[in-house]
Amino acid sequence: MVNIDDAIIAKYKKGENVFEILVDCEKALEFRAGKDVDLDDVLATNDIFKDVKNGEHASNLMRVFGTENKKDIAKIIIKEGEIQLTSEYKKKLRDEKRRQIVNNIHRNAVDPNTGFPHPPQRIEMALDEAKLNIDEFKPVEEQLKHILPKLRRILPLKYEMREIAIKIPGTYAGKCYTVLKQYGKLMSDEWQNDGSLVAVVEIPAGIQEEFFDKLNNLAHGEVES
Repeated sequence: MVNIDDAIIAKYKKGENVFEILVDCEKALEFRAGKDVDLDDVLATNDIFKDVKNGEHASNLMRVFGTENKKDIAKIIIKEGEIQLTSEYKKKLRDEKRRQIVNNIHRNAVDPNTGFPHPPQRIEMALDEAKLNIDEFKPVEEQLKHILPKLRRILPLKYEMREIAIKIPGTYAGKCYTVLKQYGKLMSDEWQNDGSLVAVVEIPAGIQEEFFDKLNNLAHGEVES
């Protein structure tokens, strides 16, 4: 079981009744997400509390949950209740969300002056310079709505889609076809009599170089565009 000193509270409310348990923050969230985590590794104690801080144990378990099995009740609290996140875990979520935002900008936007994407490190520096707050819970797309206008004051950015016509020799067409669909939207494809593939694919401008590198690695540089 988890050390009580390292545990956080998971809380479940049902009408006027409040039920609290002590859990490991990350393992509780993994358990909640359906990952293969042993409940004993999640719980700091099997006790069900009305108020953890005052050490007051809960009553009415049977009436509210239909059982007095504390582990079954703990599962309900973890899956349906509120898990109080630690500041360390919130920072971890924030850092991951920041990486997702940087990756989105790097892959989908270009510097309009050069037509090439900004390196991730440059985007990171611009976020710091703009002193933009990252919300660990809001989706990336929602946050970009207020991040991009401020970021553009520091970093020239243009979100752009490009349509690229590709011809791949028959020897490599099968392997490359998967890449075409993986990197963008396949607008058209036509198999030639010699087995080669002619296709038009729409991709974000920021990943164009990566896209060509992938194709040319598979086709040994024999891709025409």
